[in-house]
Amino acid sequence: MTDQDLVYLSGEEVLKLFRSKELSPVEFMKAILEQAHKAHEAVNCATEFLEDRALKAAQISEDRYMGKGETPGSLEGLPLAVKEELPLAGTHRSQACLAYKDRVDDFTVVYLQRLIDAGAIPHCKTTTPEFCLLGTTTSRQWGTSRNPWNRDMTTGGSSGGSGALLAAGGTTLATGTDIGGSIRIPAACCGVTGFKAPYGRNPEIAVFNLDYYSHTGPMARTVNDLALMQNVTSGQDLSDIASVREKIVLNTTRPVSLKGMKVAYSFDLETGEIDDEVVANFQQTLDFLAGEGVQLTEAKLGWPQNSCALSELYLSHVWGRTLLREYEEHGDLLCDYTIDYAKGAALSTSEDLIQANEAAYEMYLSLGPYLEANDVFLCPGMSVVGPEAHTAYETIPYTRNGKPAEMAALSGFLTAQFNMLSRCPVLSLPSGFANNGMPLGVQAVAKPFYDERCVAFGRAYEAAVGGWYNASDKRPVLA
Repeated sequence: MTDQDLVYLSGEEVLKLFRSKELSPVEFMKAILEQAHKAHEAVNCATEFLEDRALKAAQISEDRYMGKGETPGSLEGLPLAVKEELPLAGTHRSQACLAYKDRVDDFTVVYLQRLIDAGAIPHCKTTTPEFCLLGTTTSRQWGTSRNPWNRDMTTGGSSGGSGALLAAGGTTLATGTDIGGSIRIPAACCGVTGFKAPYGRNPEIAVFNLDYYSHTGPMARTVNDLALMQNVTSGQDLSDIASVREKIVLNTTRPVSLKGMKVAYSFDLETGEIDDEVVANFQQTLDFLAGEGVQLTEAKLGWPQNSCALSELYLSHVWGRTLLREYEEHGDLLCDYTIDYAKGAALSTSEDLIQANEAAYEMYLSLGPYLEANDVFLCPGMSVVGPEAHTAYETIPYTRNGKPAEMAALSGFLTAQFNMLSRCPVLSLPSGFANNGMPLGVQAVAKPFYDERCVAFGRAYEAAVGGWYNASDKRPVLA
């Protein structure tokens, strides 16, 4: 096995090698750290490396597998990249903002602590845009993160560093957060998997736990690895009043077939123009599913064409108002896009919030019956290919069907609608590549709190296509 084959193993495969004592957690961590540094040098995806800490933890994991000390946890010894936004004791959390560049946390958020308690080992923190505000990953604090598959293009955002590091082989597991698509956008852009669990499934940190658009969740290269993480993190914690009592245990072992599954679909969520390459890729995905025995139904949703803009009404009023406070306190230390967003939020009203919630109600009325009648609802993750790496709000330049264009805020991504419908679990899966080498992805949506439907579909689809990253020609070249 080459070093490249080693670092691209799934977490599930690595755990088997640890348990059989064919692979040392310490040696594996050393290989991952070397690859993570290589990835960061190539695409700028990390904010802080935790080498000494990680190697000490890996030695403890190795001792456990050798029968010394505690029983190994379900994620024992697996490297974990932590999105910089998440508090991890002893590490920096600047929110990609110069005003907070020296902040070091003295506590670890519950979501991360559950992963660590299961044996996962944080080895680095990953880049985000300032205050996780963009669908790209660029800031004054961290610079611009670039896509391992095409350095001119974005990693997506806001969990862009996590997506890039996974694609580049610099971690086995990663964390993300998602308030308008911030797990699913980089998953699509980087060709990895990501899961937006239903609101309340994973405990959150205050006060984001009370924002029903906001989710913390797993990112990985395989669906089973997402499920292994999710099985550790779900369930109520008394620190979060919004966390739900039910803990779902997702199947990671029993084989699942696509044959006989029912899938409703939409090419564009009825939002308007979509890039021809996205259309072609999505049609290929549908044709593949049909060939595997999936029953397909095109959904007629009747959603407003501006459904993404309706989500922005909510985000501007709730999230944007908190950024307005940051602008008033820190002014010129902020990125231009944060200042622009904060100033726009100053104009928002309570009527905007009401309008966004009313729209979500109407949208679920039409989607709900399709979710009830089918295993999942499927749509692309992006309506565009791109955009370029350095771009930011207010409008983002990109190319649609070979012509220069602009998109406002999140309108090039088909993700924020499912933050509006936040109790629906959503799984992002790779589905191919555009002509410029950029990955493309699809989203599988299930009815509220039916996480297992997303995972069952994802596992079956992944098995049918033969997986991702399991051969050298399926990986980006960093050299």
